[in-house]
This record gives sequence, structure tokens and C-alpha cells, in this order.
Amino acid sequence: MSSSSRRTRWRKLLRWLGILALAWLGSTWLAVLILRFVPPLTSAVMVERQLGAWLHGEKNFRLRQHWVPWKRVSSWVPLAMVAGEDQKFPYHHGFDFDSINQAIDAADDGKRLRGASTISQQTAKNLFLWNGRSFVRKGLEAYFTVLIELTWPKRRILEVYMNIAELGNGIYGVGAASEAYFHTTPANLGPAQAARLAAVLPSPRRLHVDRPSAYVQRRTAWIEQQMQQLGGPGYLDVPSPK
Repeated sequence: MSSSSRRTRWRKLLRWLGILALAWLGSTWLAVLILRFVPPLTSAVMVERQLGAWLHGEKNFRLRQHWVPWKRVSSWVPLAMVAGEDQKFPYHHGFDFDSINQAIDAADDGKRLRGASTISQQTAKNLFLWNGRSFVRKGLEAYFTVLIELTWPKRRILEVYMNIAELGNGIYGVGAASEAYFHTTPANLGPAQAARLAAVLPSPRRLHVDRPSAYVQRRTAWIEQQMQQLGGPGYLDVPSPK
């Protein structure tokens, strides 16, 4: 094969790779744009959990989740999640670099590596990706986080997050969780109940809303205190970052 033929083949390959890359970028942005207005029917993490239950023969497993719009959720719920997970949420652009640096410093000192993901990052991961700690997944998480922050207002990010976050084994979102644990609707949740839901978010299959351990009780009390110090639900009415 001549050198000119090889160059031609490489150019065609690169052109097709470029077309595929542009198509992927366009389709992912379109999906994020649509989900700014349309409630997601499911999430990647929910699909992963359901498939895992089938593969492991969990015959009694039942996935519970249904969408509840922002106006039908107690204002204490998003505040509790922000207080417990990401207090800088109204002010950052998707990444809390101070927390990331602190986590890196702690790891360098030999301490246990702790998470530094924002609510925006967790929403991106839960909605589009899979569980895990690979560099590929973290890179895609960062990509979808940027898309979400550029396309959605902060309230929409919180609305989606509190509807798809895992809050128990097979229980996703505040709608299913409020019914399963408190036998009420999300609109009727008080600050203590909202704080209890937020308290299990670090590990919702190990920690239990309905059977709170001493750790969950301490974390619930801490989140309630943070909610007060942040100034109540009005804290989330601040303008989004420019």
C-alpha cells in the first residue's frame, strides 16, 4: 500500500471519529437539555440496581420511585440535603474545589479518602453513569456536571437530585421515601424528618431511616443544626452563580 493511500485511510478514520465524537457530544447535551423540562423516567443507578437484583436472584427486591415536583415537596427537604451534603451548593459552579483540596490533603496525610462530590456531581452520576471509582467514570461525571450546570438552574438540579437519590434499598427519591418511612407525602415532611432522610445519603443501604443507628441520630441532629445556622429554607433562594 502506498503512503498516499495510508494517509487517505487515516484521514477517513479521523473524520469518522470526529463525526462520532460530535454526535456523542450533541446527543448527550440534547439529553441534558430535555431533562431540564421533562422528569426522568429512571436513572442509570436505578437501572444498575434493578439489573443487579435480577442477576443475584433477589426475588423480593422491588424498586420504588415516583416523581414529585418541587412545589409538592416540603422546603425542608432540599435544605436538609444541602445542609448535609453540599452547603456551598447555591454558590459553586458544580465543583467544590476547597473540599477537593481538603480531601487530597487528608489522603496525603494517610487518612481515609473521603468524598468531595457536590450535589451537581452526584446528580450527574446518579442520572447518567454507574457506581465506581474509575478515572473514566470520574471524567464522564465531570463532563455531565458541566453540562448540567450550564443547562439547568440550581433549583432544577436539586429537584432532580431529591427525586432520584437512593434513600434505602430499592427506595429512590423523596416521594417513595416519605411514603415508606413516614407514611405521608413529601409536602408534609418536617425538618426532623427531612434531616433523617438526608442523614442516610452517604450510605443508604447500610444506614436506615426507619431504624436509625446512633450514628444516624447524631448526623440527623447535626443536619438540623446546620439547617438552622444556614437560615432555614430561605438559604436556597439566593441567586445562582454567574
